[in-house]
Amino acid sequence: MAMTKRNSKNDNIILNTIEGLVPQDHEVRKLESCIDWSFIYPSVEHLYSDFGRPSIDPVVLFKMVFINIVFGIGSMRRTCKEIQVNLAYRWFLGISMDEQVPNYSTWSQNYIRRYGDSQVFEQIFEQILKQAIAYGFVDMETVFGDSTHQKASANKNKYTDEEVSIAKKVYEDELLNEINKERERHGKKPIKTNEKEELNYDEETGELKKDVETKHIKVSKTDPESGCFHKGEKEKCFAYSHQTFCDKNGFVILSLCVPGNVHDSVSFFPAYQILSDKYKDQIKNICLDAGYITPAICKTILEHKQKMYAPYKRPMTKKGFFKKHEYVYDEGYDWYICPSIKTLKYSNTNKLGYKEYKSNPEDCKQCPFINKCTQSKNHQKVITRHVWEEYREEVMDEIRHTLEWKEIYPKRKESIERVFGDCKEHHNLRYTRLRGLQKNQHQALMIFACHNLKRMARWRWKTSPKTIIKRMISTFLIIYEANEKRYSFGSTTLSTV
Repeated sequence: MAMTKRNSKNDNIILNTIEGLVPQDHEVRKLESCIDWSFIYPSVEHLYSDFGRPSIDPVVLFKMVFINIVFGIGSMRRTCKEIQVNLAYRWFLGISMDEQVPNYSTWSQNYIRRYGDSQVFEQIFEQILKQAIAYGFVDMETVFGDSTHQKASANKNKYTDEEVSIAKKVYEDELLNEINKERERHGKKPIKTNEKEELNYDEETGELKKDVETKHIKVSKTDPESGCFHKGEKEKCFAYSHQTFCDKNGFVILSLCVPGNVHDSVSFFPAYQILSDKYKDQIKNICLDAGYITPAICKTILEHKQKMYAPYKRPMTKKGFFKKHEYVYDEGYDWYICPSIKTLKYSNTNKLGYKEYKSNPEDCKQCPFINKCTQSKNHQKVITRHVWEEYREEVMDEIRHTLEWKEIYPKRKESIERVFGDCKEHHNLRYTRLRGLQKNQHQALMIFACHNLKRMARWRWKTSPKTIIKRMISTFLIIYEANEKRYSFGSTTLSTV
């Protein structure tokens, strides 16, 4: 099928029948005025043949998706029905009143046959973001990150319990080197890596190997690529999570879709890697919530010469017991000092990267604070400290107490949280009808692209010369009418001297 490029929509039929009926301040006029939609043609040209019958204009197809998301219609079938009777939508698509609207199945078939395995959705998102940057609406100096879940199209009661291998974290090799250096420094044997762990399944039997660390997860029968999401008081369901970054003005810079059972601190690394590859030199500050306060994340951000702004995280200690910060760490001697002025000396570094410091049981038996310190049967207090703990301490104890933190962190609720709230309420981010990780990644990119486009269109409309002149005229009329009322009583008008 050959790709079709429609003629300019400002032909005589449309101009005479629709142009005058669409209000000048309608949302579609704002969307149309802020970007040149012809950028879609080069992105999809390689997906069409040079021969065959003419196709539906790809710009029309993608504009139908934008109508679907921007105006919160949700269903493509319903979107087509709305386009049939809505003159503003027809004007936006360039479809005259006597022209037939594309069928709702046209988009789904084009997605299956052409767009599903392409990069067109990423390219559309990037092009709209570039346009917003060109207008000067995007500020990359401070980036706000968070993750939100989207309910999957899957019954939460229909699942299978499966044993899977635990995925290797991106920083595990670096962490293991750091652990072995710490162990060797204290005269302990290094932890050896098992080369067999790289293969998860036996080649002959196909069964999971016993020497591989595994866990049990719930796998949906309806949408196996989704993950079982369970966080706090939120409903337990199968969902997808979207790791997202935006600027202080609410323009989404990046979004990565992952299964709902992946923790935010894990999905952060692939998303941050993409973000760094594109905008590393422009980003100076990254603002995250408490779920990202891990030594690995703090280390990664600080080593990129960026500052991490995170909130206070309450110590996870039993009520009535000493908090960890009440045990003073002596960096010179590499030990902890308890409130009873006794030392907890280094004992071991485990494979998770935590150094263990243990007290002398004989000192603890006679300590008056033992009931507030430990409940262990051998009367021994154990404190753990990560090998990268100094990075977390820099974020929590130094950066968090600066004036910049007080200025930047409160903007998080005005940026990333507002983006999620707006997209869930108006752009169908709360629930997905699509199944599969790739489809939901494409849908999320289109949702955030529509969010950026709508925001850019409204900002540009407010700052356009025509709008400014109209505001000046309306302001002048308001002042003039107020003065007239001030000096007039009924039919008698007072003259000013």
